[in-house]
Amino acid sequence: MSERETMEYDVITVGAGPAGLAFAIRLKQLKPDLSVCVIEKASTVGAQILSGAVIEPEPLNALLPDWGKNPPPICVPVTEDEFWMLRDHENASKLPTPPQMHNHGNYIVSLGALCAWLAPQAEALGVDIFPGFAAAEPVFDETGAVAGVRIGDMGVARDGSEKPGYTQGIDIKAKVTALAEGCRGHLSKQLIKKFGLDKDSDPQTYGIGMKELWQVPEGRVTPGKVVHTLGWPLDPKTYGGSFIYHLDNNRVAIGFVAGLDYEDPNFSPFEAFQQLKHHPKVKTLLEGGQILSGGARALVEGGYQSLPKVEMPGALLIGDAAGLLNVPKIKGTHQAIRSGMLAAEHVAKSGGAEGFDHVLRHSGVMAELKKVRNIRPGFHKGLWFGMFNAAWETLTGGLSPWTLRNRADWSSLQKLGRYESPKRDYVDRDLPPRDRLASVYFAATEHDEDQPVHLKVSDTDVCVTKCAEEYGNPCTRFCPANVYEIVEDSMPDGSSGKRLQINAANCVHCKTCDIKDPYQIINWVTPEGGSGPSYQNL
Repeated sequence: MSERETMEYDVITVGAGPAGLAFAIRLKQLKPDLSVCVIEKASTVGAQILSGAVIEPEPLNALLPDWGKNPPPICVPVTEDEFWMLRDHENASKLPTPPQMHNHGNYIVSLGALCAWLAPQAEALGVDIFPGFAAAEPVFDETGAVAGVRIGDMGVARDGSEKPGYTQGIDIKAKVTALAEGCRGHLSKQLIKKFGLDKDSDPQTYGIGMKELWQVPEGRVTPGKVVHTLGWPLDPKTYGGSFIYHLDNNRVAIGFVAGLDYEDPNFSPFEAFQQLKHHPKVKTLLEGGQILSGGARALVEGGYQSLPKVEMPGALLIGDAAGLLNVPKIKGTHQAIRSGMLAAEHVAKSGGAEGFDHVLRHSGVMAELKKVRNIRPGFHKGLWFGMFNAAWETLTGGLSPWTLRNRADWSSLQKLGRYESPKRDYVDRDLPPRDRLASVYFAATEHDEDQPVHLKVSDTDVCVTKCAEEYGNPCTRFCPANVYEIVEDSMPDGSSGKRLQINAANCVHCKTCDIKDPYQIINWVTPEGGSGPSYQNL
Protein backbone atom coordinates (compact mmCIF):
# COMPACT_ATOMS: atom_id res chain seq x y z
CA MET A 1 0.00 0.00 0.00
CA SER A 2 1.44 3.37 -1.03
CA GLU A 3 1.78 6.15 1.52
CA ARG A 4 -1.45 8.08 1.82
CA GLU A 5 -1.52 11.53 0.22
CA THR A 6 -1.97 14.43 2.64
CA MET A 7 -3.39 17.93 2.36
CA GLU A 8 -3.03 20.52 5.10
CA TYR A 9 -5.28 23.39 6.13
CA ASP A 10 -5.52 25.61 9.15
CA VAL A 11 -9.14 24.57 9.71
CA ILE A 12 -11.35 21.77 8.36
CA THR A 13 -15.14 21.75 8.51
CA VAL A 14 -16.92 18.39 8.12
CA GLY A 15 -20.34 19.02 6.63
CA ALA A 16 -21.64 21.77 4.34
CA GLY A 17 -24.86 22.41 6.23
CA PRO A 18 -25.85 25.77 7.74
CA ALA A 19 -23.55 25.35 10.76
CA GLY A 20 -20.50 24.32 8.76
CA LEU A 21 -20.91 26.99 6.09
CA ALA A 22 -21.63 29.72 8.66
CA PHE A 23 -18.50 28.66 10.55
CA ALA A 24 -16.34 28.79 7.42
CA ILE A 25 -17.77 32.13 6.25
CA ARG A 26 -17.40 33.82 9.63
CA LEU A 27 -13.88 32.49 10.09
CA LYS A 28 -12.74 33.89 6.73
CA GLN A 29 -14.46 37.20 7.48
CA LEU A 30 -12.42 37.49 10.67
CA LYS A 31 -9.18 35.83 9.55
CA PRO A 32 -8.86 36.06 5.73
CA ASP A 33 -5.35 34.58 5.79
CA LEU A 34 -6.45 31.27 7.38
CA SER A 35 -6.77 28.34 4.99
CA VAL A 36 -10.21 26.76 5.45
CA CYS A 37 -11.87 23.83 3.69
CA VAL A 38 -15.30 22.21 3.91
CA ILE A 39 -15.75 18.47 3.29
CA GLU A 40 -19.23 17.33 2.17
CA LYS A 41 -20.24 13.71 1.55
CA ALA A 42 -23.12 14.57 -0.81
CA SER A 43 -22.47 14.86 -4.53
CA THR A 44 -23.38 18.56 -4.40
CA VAL A 45 -23.84 21.01 -1.53
CA GLY A 46 -27.41 20.78 -0.22
CA ALA A 47 -28.22 17.45 -1.88
CA GLN A 48 -28.54 15.59 1.44
CA ILE A 49 -30.00 18.37 3.59
CA LEU A 50 -33.62 17.89 4.62
CA SER A 51 -35.51 20.09 7.03
CA GLY A 52 -38.85 21.82 7.53
CA ALA A 53 -37.71 24.62 7.18
CA VAL A 54 -38.94 27.91 8.57
CA ILE A 55 -35.96 30.01 9.61
CA GLU A 56 -35.51 32.92 11.96
CA PRO A 57 -33.42 35.39 9.95
CA GLU A 58 -31.51 37.19 12.73
CA PRO A 59 -28.35 35.00 12.67
CA LEU A 60 -28.29 35.13 8.86
CA ASN A 61 -28.67 38.90 9.06
CA ALA A 62 -25.62 39.00 11.33
CA LEU A 63 -23.59 36.68 9.08
CA LEU A 64 -24.50 38.24 5.73
CA PRO A 65 -26.27 41.58 6.28
CA ASP A 66 -27.13 42.02 2.60
CA TRP A 67 -28.49 38.51 2.03
CA GLY A 68 -32.02 39.82 1.38
CA LYS A 69 -30.88 41.66 -1.76
CA ASN A 70 -30.11 38.33 -3.41
CA PRO A 71 -32.07 35.71 -1.44
CA PRO A 72 -31.93 31.93 -1.98
CA PRO A 73 -34.27 30.53 -4.67
CA ILE A 74 -36.98 29.39 -2.24
CA CYS A 75 -37.54 32.11 0.35
CA VAL A 76 -41.19 32.89 1.16
CA PRO A 77 -42.05 35.29 4.02
CA VAL A 78 -44.48 33.72 6.49
CA THR A 79 -47.92 35.35 6.25
CA GLU A 80 -50.02 33.33 8.72
CA ASP A 81 -49.90 30.46 11.24
CA GLU A 82 -52.46 27.74 11.94
CA PHE A 83 -52.41 24.95 14.53
CA TRP A 84 -54.79 22.00 14.36
CA MET A 85 -55.60 18.97 16.47
CA LEU A 86 -56.58 16.04 14.25
CA ARG A 87 -58.99 14.25 16.57
CA ASP A 88 -59.37 11.14 14.38
CA HIS A 89 -59.21 10.15 10.71
CA GLU A 90 -62.09 12.51 9.83
CA ASN A 91 -62.33 15.34 12.36
CA ALA A 92 -60.12 18.24 13.39
CA SER A 93 -60.23 21.22 15.73
CA LYS A 94 -58.37 24.49 15.30
CA LEU A 95 -56.32 25.46 18.38
CA PRO A 96 -54.50 28.64 19.41
CA THR A 97 -50.98 28.63 17.96
CA PRO A 98 -48.41 28.10 20.77
CA PRO A 99 -46.16 31.14 21.31
CA GLN A 100 -43.01 29.23 20.30
CA MET A 101 -44.60 28.48 16.90
CA HIS A 102 -45.49 32.06 15.95
CA ASN A 103 -43.58 32.74 12.75
CA HIS A 104 -44.14 36.41 12.07
CA GLY A 105 -40.95 37.77 10.50
CA ASN A 106 -39.65 34.31 9.57
CA TYR A 107 -39.13 32.75 6.14
CA ILE A 108 -40.05 29.41 4.59
CA VAL A 109 -37.01 28.07 2.77
CA SER A 110 -35.58 24.92 1.29
CA LEU A 111 -32.62 24.24 3.54
CA GLY A 112 -30.86 22.38 0.72
CA ALA A 113 -31.30 25.37 -1.57
CA LEU A 114 -30.18 27.71 1.23
CA CYS A 115 -26.94 25.73 1.70
CA ALA A 116 -26.35 25.60 -2.08
CA TRP A 117 -26.77 29.40 -2.02
CA LEU A 118 -24.44 29.84 0.98
CA ALA A 119 -21.61 27.79 -0.57
CA PRO A 120 -20.63 30.41 -3.21
CA GLN A 121 -20.61 33.08 -0.47
CA ALA A 122 -18.01 30.96 1.34
CA GLU A 123 -16.00 30.29 -1.82
CA ALA A 124 -15.93 34.01 -2.63
CA LEU A 125 -14.10 34.48 0.67
CA GLY A 126 -11.52 31.83 -0.24
CA VAL A 127 -13.03 28.71 1.41
CA ASP A 128 -12.30 25.46 -0.45
CA ILE A 129 -15.42 23.26 -0.63
CA PHE A 130 -15.11 19.59 -1.62
CA PRO A 131 -18.49 17.92 -2.28
CA GLY A 132 -18.53 14.20 -2.99
CA PHE A 133 -15.83 13.47 -0.40
CA ALA A 134 -16.96 11.51 2.64
CA ALA A 135 -14.95 11.91 5.83
CA ALA A 136 -14.67 8.24 6.78
CA GLU A 137 -12.65 8.45 9.98
CA PRO A 138 -10.84 10.94 12.20
CA VAL A 139 -7.08 11.36 12.11
CA PHE A 140 -5.17 11.79 15.39
CA ASP A 141 -1.76 13.22 16.17
CA GLU A 142 0.88 11.68 18.45
CA THR A 143 -0.79 13.17 21.55
CA GLY A 144 -4.18 11.66 20.70
CA ALA A 145 -5.74 14.97 19.63
CA VAL A 146 -7.91 15.19 16.51
CA ALA A 147 -5.64 16.28 13.66
CA GLY A 148 -8.04 16.11 10.72
CA VAL A 149 -10.01 13.53 8.77
CA ARG A 150 -9.42 10.69 6.36
CA ILE A 151 -11.45 10.69 3.17
CA GLY A 152 -12.94 7.32 2.31
CA ASP A 153 -11.40 5.27 -0.48
CA MET A 154 -13.22 5.31 -3.82
CA GLY A 155 -13.67 2.27 -6.05
CA VAL A 156 -13.83 -0.46 -3.40
CA ALA A 157 -15.94 -3.48 -4.33
CA ARG A 158 -18.58 -5.02 -2.08
CA ASP A 159 -16.17 -7.81 -1.10
CA GLY A 160 -13.47 -5.28 -0.14
CA SER A 161 -11.33 -5.72 -3.22
CA GLU A 162 -10.10 -2.82 -5.32
CA LYS A 163 -11.97 -2.14 -8.57
CA PRO A 164 -10.20 -0.80 -11.68
CA GLY A 165 -11.03 2.82 -10.79
CA TYR A 166 -9.81 2.51 -7.19
CA THR A 167 -8.52 5.73 -5.61
CA GLN A 168 -7.08 5.85 -2.13
CA GLY A 169 -8.62 8.50 0.11
CA ILE A 170 -6.40 11.30 1.29
CA ASP A 171 -5.77 12.61 4.79
CA ILE A 172 -6.75 16.24 5.29
CA LYS A 173 -5.00 17.61 8.34
CA ALA A 174 -5.61 20.80 10.29
CA LYS A 175 -5.01 22.52 13.60
CA VAL A 176 -8.79 22.64 14.21
CA THR A 177 -11.56 20.35 12.94
CA ALA A 178 -15.17 21.57 13.18
CA LEU A 179 -17.71 18.76 13.13
CA ALA A 180 -20.88 20.02 11.48
CA GLU A 181 -22.25 16.67 10.26
CA GLY A 182 -25.81 17.21 11.44
CA CYS A 183 -27.88 14.80 13.49
CA ARG A 184 -26.12 11.56 14.53
CA GLY A 185 -22.97 12.35 12.59
CA HIS A 186 -20.73 9.39 11.80
CA LEU A 187 -17.51 10.98 13.10
CA SER A 188 -19.24 12.95 15.85
CA LYS A 189 -20.68 9.75 17.30
CA GLN A 190 -17.24 8.13 17.41
CA LEU A 191 -15.52 11.12 18.95
CA ILE A 192 -18.22 11.75 21.56
CA LYS A 193 -17.64 8.16 22.70
CA LYS A 194 -13.84 8.27 22.47
CA PHE A 195 -13.49 11.45 24.54
CA GLY A 196 -16.44 10.73 26.87
CA LEU A 197 -18.10 14.00 25.89
CA ASP A 198 -21.54 12.79 27.00
CA LYS A 199 -20.57 11.41 30.40
CA ASP A 200 -22.23 14.31 32.25
CA SER A 201 -25.31 14.62 30.04
CA ASP A 202 -28.51 12.65 29.47
CA PRO A 203 -28.71 10.26 26.50
CA GLN A 204 -29.43 12.08 23.26
CA THR A 205 -32.97 11.63 21.88
CA TYR A 206 -34.27 11.86 18.33
CA GLY A 207 -37.23 11.95 16.01
CA ILE A 208 -37.66 10.82 12.43
CA GLY A 209 -38.81 13.48 10.00
CA MET A 210 -40.22 12.74 6.54
CA LYS A 211 -40.96 15.40 3.97
CA GLU A 212 -42.44 15.66 0.49
CA LEU A 213 -42.61 18.58 -1.94
CA TRP A 214 -45.85 18.66 -3.94
CA GLN A 215 -47.06 20.52 -6.99
CA VAL A 216 -50.79 21.06 -6.49
CA PRO A 217 -53.60 22.42 -8.67
CA GLU A 218 -53.96 26.16 -9.14
CA GLY A 219 -55.76 28.08 -6.42
CA ARG A 220 -55.03 25.88 -3.39
CA VAL A 221 -51.83 27.47 -2.15
CA THR A 222 -51.62 30.57 0.04
CA PRO A 223 -47.90 31.49 -0.20
CA GLY A 224 -46.44 32.00 3.26
CA LYS A 225 -49.08 30.04 5.16
CA VAL A 226 -47.68 27.75 7.88
CA VAL A 227 -49.84 24.94 9.28
CA HIS A 228 -48.90 22.55 12.10
CA THR A 229 -50.92 19.60 13.38
CA LEU A 230 -50.81 17.11 16.22
CA GLY A 231 -52.94 14.08 17.05
CA TRP A 232 -54.04 11.52 14.46
CA PRO A 233 -52.55 9.33 13.01
CA LEU A 234 -50.45 9.15 16.18
CA ASP A 235 -51.88 7.67 19.37
CA PRO A 236 -51.66 9.77 22.56
CA LYS A 237 -48.57 7.87 23.75
CA THR A 238 -46.51 8.73 20.66
CA TYR A 239 -44.95 12.17 20.28
CA GLY A 240 -45.05 13.93 16.94
CA GLY A 241 -47.00 16.01 14.46
CA SER A 242 -46.94 17.47 11.00
CA PHE A 243 -46.20 20.65 9.09
CA ILE A 244 -47.58 22.05 5.86
CA TYR A 245 -45.74 25.01 4.36
CA HIS A 246 -47.29 26.89 1.44
CA LEU A 247 -44.59 27.95 -1.02
CA ASP A 248 -44.70 29.82 -4.33
CA ASN A 249 -45.60 28.47 -7.79
CA ASN A 250 -48.42 26.24 -6.48
CA ARG A 251 -46.05 24.16 -4.37
CA VAL A 252 -46.47 22.91 -0.82
CA ALA A 253 -44.02 21.18 1.50
CA ILE A 254 -45.64 18.61 3.78
CA GLY A 255 -43.79 16.81 6.52
CA PHE A 256 -44.34 14.51 9.46
CA VAL A 257 -42.24 13.94 12.58
CA ALA A 258 -42.51 11.07 15.06
CA GLY A 259 -40.42 10.87 18.22
CA LEU A 260 -38.16 7.84 18.23
CA ASP A 261 -39.00 7.20 21.87
CA TYR A 262 -42.19 5.46 20.74
CA GLU A 263 -43.07 2.19 22.50
CA ASP A 264 -45.13 0.26 19.94
CA PRO A 265 -42.96 -2.36 18.16
CA ASN A 266 -45.51 -2.48 15.32
CA PHE A 267 -45.46 1.26 14.61
CA SER A 268 -44.35 2.38 11.13
CA PRO A 269 -43.53 6.11 10.88
CA PHE A 270 -43.69 5.94 7.08
CA GLU A 271 -47.21 4.49 7.11
CA ALA A 272 -48.31 7.11 9.66
CA PHE A 273 -47.05 9.87 7.33
CA GLN A 274 -48.96 8.44 4.38
CA GLN A 275 -52.09 8.15 6.54
CA LEU A 276 -51.77 11.80 7.55
CA LYS A 277 -51.98 12.83 3.89
CA HIS A 278 -55.40 11.14 3.69
CA HIS A 279 -56.99 13.18 6.46
CA PRO A 280 -59.63 15.48 4.92
CA LYS A 281 -57.71 18.54 6.19
CA VAL A 282 -54.73 17.48 4.10
CA LYS A 283 -56.08 15.40 1.23
CA THR A 284 -58.17 18.26 -0.17
CA LEU A 285 -54.91 20.19 -0.61
CA LEU A 286 -52.92 17.38 -2.26
CA GLU A 287 -55.50 15.47 -4.33
CA GLY A 288 -54.85 15.86 -8.03
CA GLY A 289 -51.29 17.05 -7.40
CA GLN A 290 -47.98 15.25 -7.79
CA ILE A 291 -44.90 14.65 -5.67
CA LEU A 292 -41.79 16.44 -6.90
CA SER A 293 -39.35 15.09 -4.31
CA GLY A 294 -39.27 13.45 -0.91
CA GLY A 295 -36.98 12.09 1.76
CA ALA A 296 -36.37 11.39 5.43
CA ARG A 297 -33.90 12.44 8.12
CA ALA A 298 -33.53 11.96 11.85
CA LEU A 299 -33.64 15.11 13.95
CA VAL A 300 -32.05 15.68 17.31
CA GLU A 301 -34.51 16.35 20.16
CA GLY A 302 -32.60 16.00 23.45
CA GLY A 303 -31.89 19.69 23.90
CA TYR A 304 -30.34 21.26 26.99
CA GLN A 305 -29.95 18.20 29.22
CA SER A 306 -28.56 15.99 26.43
CA LEU A 307 -25.97 18.45 25.15
CA PRO A 308 -22.54 16.77 25.24
CA LYS A 309 -19.36 18.67 25.88
CA VAL A 310 -18.76 20.41 22.55
CA GLU A 311 -14.97 20.55 22.55
CA MET A 312 -12.22 17.97 22.51
CA PRO A 313 -8.49 18.18 21.78
CA GLY A 314 -8.25 19.55 18.22
CA ALA A 315 -11.97 19.60 17.40
CA LEU A 316 -15.38 21.01 18.25
CA LEU A 317 -19.06 20.24 17.64
CA ILE A 318 -21.51 22.74 16.14
CA GLY A 319 -25.12 22.73 14.94
CA ASP A 320 -27.08 19.51 15.10
CA ALA A 321 -23.86 17.52 15.55
CA ALA A 322 -23.93 19.07 19.02
CA GLY A 323 -27.73 18.77 19.36
CA LEU A 324 -28.92 22.38 19.29
CA LEU A 325 -32.41 22.02 17.78
CA ASN A 326 -35.15 23.93 19.59
CA VAL A 327 -37.91 21.28 19.57
CA PRO A 328 -40.91 23.44 20.62
CA LYS A 329 -40.05 25.91 17.86
CA ILE A 330 -39.32 23.02 15.46
CA LYS A 331 -36.32 25.04 14.36
CA GLY A 332 -32.59 24.45 14.36
CA THR A 333 -31.19 26.47 11.45
CA HIS A 334 -30.86 29.71 13.43
CA GLN A 335 -29.15 27.77 16.24
CA ALA A 336 -26.82 26.09 13.73
CA ILE A 337 -25.78 29.38 12.12
CA ARG A 338 -25.39 31.06 15.49
CA SER A 339 -23.25 28.23 16.88
CA GLY A 340 -21.10 28.19 13.74
CA MET A 341 -20.46 31.91 14.07
CA LEU A 342 -19.66 31.58 17.79
CA ALA A 343 -17.21 28.77 17.04
CA ALA A 344 -15.54 30.79 14.29
CA GLU A 345 -15.18 33.81 16.56
CA HIS A 346 -13.69 31.61 19.26
CA VAL A 347 -11.21 29.92 16.91
CA ALA A 348 -10.23 33.27 15.40
CA LYS A 349 -9.56 34.68 18.87
CA SER A 350 -7.96 31.67 20.58
CA GLY A 351 -6.49 29.72 17.69
CA GLY A 352 -8.01 26.42 18.83
CA ALA A 353 -11.02 24.51 20.14
CA GLU A 354 -10.15 24.72 23.85
CA GLY A 355 -12.65 26.82 25.75
CA PHE A 356 -15.47 26.62 23.20
CA ASP A 357 -17.69 24.54 25.47
CA HIS A 358 -17.70 27.39 28.03
CA VAL A 359 -18.43 29.93 25.29
CA LEU A 360 -21.41 28.00 23.93
CA ARG A 361 -22.89 27.26 27.36
CA HIS A 362 -22.81 30.95 28.26
CA SER A 363 -24.35 32.11 24.97
CA GLY A 364 -27.84 32.82 23.68
CA VAL A 365 -27.79 29.40 21.99
CA MET A 366 -27.77 27.63 25.33
CA ALA A 367 -30.11 30.13 27.02
CA GLU A 368 -32.71 29.35 24.35
CA LEU A 369 -32.40 25.61 24.96
CA LYS A 370 -32.54 25.96 28.73
CA LYS A 371 -35.79 27.91 28.59
CA VAL A 372 -37.60 25.06 26.78
CA ARG A 373 -35.68 22.12 28.30
CA ASN A 374 -38.71 20.49 29.95
CA ILE A 375 -41.19 20.67 27.07
CA ARG A 376 -40.11 17.72 24.92
CA PRO A 377 -39.42 15.24 27.78
CA GLY A 378 -42.84 16.10 29.24
CA PHE A 379 -44.36 14.13 26.36
CA HIS A 380 -42.79 10.91 27.69
CA LYS A 381 -45.96 10.70 29.80
CA GLY A 382 -48.29 11.10 26.83
CA LEU A 383 -49.94 13.83 24.79
CA TRP A 384 -52.21 15.32 27.42
CA PHE A 385 -49.60 15.58 30.17
CA GLY A 386 -47.16 16.87 27.58
CA MET A 387 -49.51 19.64 26.47
CA PHE A 388 -50.26 20.65 30.06
CA ASN A 389 -46.55 20.64 30.91
CA ALA A 390 -45.74 22.66 27.76
CA ALA A 391 -48.32 25.27 28.75
CA TRP A 392 -46.82 25.47 32.25
CA GLU A 393 -43.25 25.78 30.96
CA THR A 394 -44.33 28.46 28.49
CA LEU A 395 -46.23 30.39 31.15
CA THR A 396 -43.29 30.33 33.56
CA GLY A 397 -40.66 30.98 30.90
CA GLY A 398 -38.86 27.73 31.72
CA LEU A 399 -38.18 28.80 35.30
CA SER A 400 -39.33 25.52 36.86
CA PRO A 401 -36.84 24.47 39.57
CA TRP A 402 -36.57 21.00 38.00
CA THR A 403 -35.17 19.52 34.81
CA LEU A 404 -36.92 16.49 33.33
CA ARG A 405 -34.61 13.70 32.21
CA ASN A 406 -34.14 12.07 28.81
CA ARG A 407 -33.67 8.36 28.13
CA ALA A 408 -32.22 6.54 25.14
CA ASP A 409 -34.82 6.03 22.40
CA TRP A 410 -33.89 2.40 21.73
CA SER A 411 -34.67 1.49 25.34
CA SER A 412 -38.31 2.60 25.10
CA LEU A 413 -39.41 -0.01 22.54
CA GLN A 414 -41.70 -2.59 24.15
CA LYS A 415 -41.64 -6.30 23.36
CA LEU A 416 -44.38 -8.12 21.51
CA GLY A 417 -46.94 -9.51 23.90
CA ARG A 418 -46.15 -6.88 26.52
CA TYR A 419 -47.60 -3.99 24.54
CA GLU A 420 -51.06 -3.73 23.05
CA SER A 421 -50.93 -1.68 19.86
CA PRO A 422 -53.64 0.99 19.85
CA LYS A 423 -56.53 1.09 17.41
CA ARG A 424 -55.25 3.38 14.68
CA ASP A 425 -58.31 4.11 12.49
CA TYR A 426 -56.11 3.90 9.42
CA VAL A 427 -57.83 4.48 6.08
CA ASP A 428 -57.41 3.11 2.56
CA ARG A 429 -54.71 5.08 0.73
CA ASP A 430 -54.70 6.29 -2.86
CA LEU A 431 -52.25 9.21 -2.82
CA PRO A 432 -48.68 8.40 -3.90
CA PRO A 433 -46.28 6.91 -3.06
CA ARG A 434 -47.86 3.48 -2.80
CA ASP A 435 -45.08 2.05 -0.59
CA ARG A 436 -41.62 2.74 0.82
CA LEU A 437 -39.83 1.42 -2.24
CA ALA A 438 -41.76 3.82 -4.46
CA SER A 439 -40.87 6.69 -2.10
CA VAL A 440 -37.15 6.02 -2.58
CA TYR A 441 -37.56 7.12 -6.20
CA PHE A 442 -38.51 10.64 -5.07
CA ALA A 443 -35.34 10.84 -2.95
CA ALA A 444 -33.26 10.22 -6.11
CA THR A 445 -30.95 8.07 -3.99
CA GLU A 446 -28.06 6.33 -5.72
CA HIS A 447 -25.40 3.95 -4.42
CA ASP A 448 -23.13 1.77 -6.51
CA GLU A 449 -24.49 -1.72 -5.90
CA ASP A 450 -20.94 -3.05 -5.86
CA GLN A 451 -19.63 -1.07 -2.89
CA PRO A 452 -19.28 -2.20 0.72
CA VAL A 453 -22.56 -2.19 2.65
CA HIS A 454 -22.50 0.94 4.84
CA LEU A 455 -25.03 -0.45 7.34
CA LYS A 456 -22.98 -2.64 9.63
CA VAL A 457 -24.97 -5.21 11.62
CA SER A 458 -22.63 -6.78 14.15
CA ASP A 459 -24.67 -9.98 14.69
CA THR A 460 -27.21 -10.88 12.01
CA ASP A 461 -28.16 -14.08 13.87
CA VAL A 462 -29.90 -11.88 16.44
CA CYS A 463 -32.18 -10.59 13.68
CA VAL A 464 -33.69 -13.97 12.78
CA THR A 465 -33.80 -15.35 16.32
CA LYS A 466 -34.05 -13.08 19.35
CA CYS A 467 -35.25 -9.92 17.57
CA ALA A 468 -37.82 -11.79 15.48
CA GLU A 469 -39.24 -13.37 18.61
CA GLU A 470 -39.09 -10.37 20.95
CA TYR A 471 -39.87 -7.44 18.66
CA GLY A 472 -40.94 -8.87 15.30
CA ASN A 473 -38.01 -7.21 13.48
CA PRO A 474 -38.93 -3.54 13.94
CA CYS A 475 -36.19 -2.47 11.49
CA THR A 476 -38.54 -3.60 8.72
CA ARG A 477 -40.99 -0.93 9.94
CA PHE A 478 -38.97 1.98 11.34
CA CYS A 479 -36.77 2.29 8.23
CA PRO A 480 -38.59 4.61 5.77
CA ALA A 481 -36.70 3.27 2.73
CA ASN A 482 -37.21 -0.52 2.87
CA VAL A 483 -33.51 -1.13 3.56
CA TYR A 484 -34.11 -4.07 5.92
CA GLU A 485 -35.96 -7.23 4.91
CA ILE A 486 -36.24 -10.67 6.48
CA VAL A 487 -36.24 -13.15 3.59
CA GLU A 488 -36.41 -16.89 3.14
CA ASP A 489 -33.04 -18.53 2.63
CA SER A 490 -31.87 -21.98 1.64
CA MET A 491 -29.61 -23.76 4.10
CA PRO A 492 -26.64 -25.96 3.05
CA ASP A 493 -28.56 -29.06 4.16
CA GLY A 494 -31.43 -28.21 1.83
CA SER A 495 -33.76 -26.89 4.53
CA SER A 496 -35.11 -23.35 4.47
CA GLY A 497 -34.58 -20.62 7.00
CA LYS A 498 -34.58 -16.86 7.25
CA ARG A 499 -31.90 -14.21 6.94
CA LEU A 500 -31.58 -10.45 7.08
CA GLN A 501 -31.27 -8.80 3.68
CA ILE A 502 -29.86 -5.27 3.64
CA ASN A 503 -30.90 -3.24 0.61
CA ALA A 504 -28.20 -0.64 1.17
CA ALA A 505 -28.78 1.01 -2.21
CA ASN A 506 -32.17 2.24 -0.92
CA CYS A 507 -30.70 4.10 2.06
CA VAL A 508 -31.60 7.80 2.36
CA HIS A 509 -29.09 8.35 5.20
CA CYS A 510 -31.76 9.16 7.79
CA LYS A 511 -29.86 7.30 10.59
CA THR A 512 -33.07 5.95 12.19
CA CYS A 513 -31.75 2.37 12.27
CA ASP A 514 -28.59 3.46 14.08
CA ILE A 515 -30.77 5.13 16.73
CA LYS A 516 -33.84 2.91 17.23
CA ASP A 517 -32.49 -0.65 16.92
CA PRO A 518 -33.33 -2.17 20.34
CA TYR A 519 -30.09 -4.19 20.48
CA GLN A 520 -27.84 -1.36 19.24
CA ILE A 521 -26.11 -3.65 16.78
CA ILE A 522 -26.62 -1.48 13.68
CA ASN A 523 -23.87 1.01 12.92
CA TRP A 524 -24.34 3.50 10.07
CA VAL A 525 -21.02 4.42 8.45
CA THR A 526 -20.32 6.65 5.46
CA PRO A 527 -20.70 5.03 2.06
CA GLU A 528 -18.53 6.03 -0.89
CA GLY A 529 -18.42 9.80 -1.36
CA GLY A 530 -21.26 11.19 -3.45
CA SER A 531 -23.55 8.23 -2.74
CA GLY A 532 -26.99 8.64 -1.25
CA PRO A 533 -30.01 10.83 -1.81
CA SER A 534 -30.02 13.87 -4.05
CA TYR A 535 -32.83 15.97 -2.65
CA GLN A 536 -34.37 18.69 -4.78
CA ASN A 537 -35.68 21.75 -2.92
CA LEU A 538 -36.27 19.90 0.38
